[in-house]
Amino acid sequence: MSTLTDSVYDQLRQVFDPEIPVNIVDLGLIYDVAVDGSTCKVTMTLTSQSCPEAKTLPDMVKRRANSVKGIDSTDVEVVWTPAWGPQMISPEGRKALGIDGQEDEA
Repeated sequence: MSTLTDSVYDQLRQVFDPEIPVNIVDLGLIYDVAVDGSTCKVTMTLTSQSCPEAKTLPDMVKRRANSVKGIDSTDVEVVWTPAWGPQMISPEGRKALGIDGQEDEA
């Protein structure tokens, strides 16, 4: 990963879904961050298509990515495939939520 990409991820870790006390990176909502020169493209999803934050979260992602020195513009694409599920939560996110992962193994 490039330094700019790392910096974008660091900024995105400051964005939280208001209904879940885990940042959107550890929640598994960010599928990809690609930096080409000073342009950033973030591919993300939401916890559901009826998410009440469907408009707010992508705007927050764009603002955070654009706050990185060296990024001049950001395109945020919201995708629904693959569909988000609890198995996408990172180990750090699982710890914050008190999920040990055993329910995913059943």
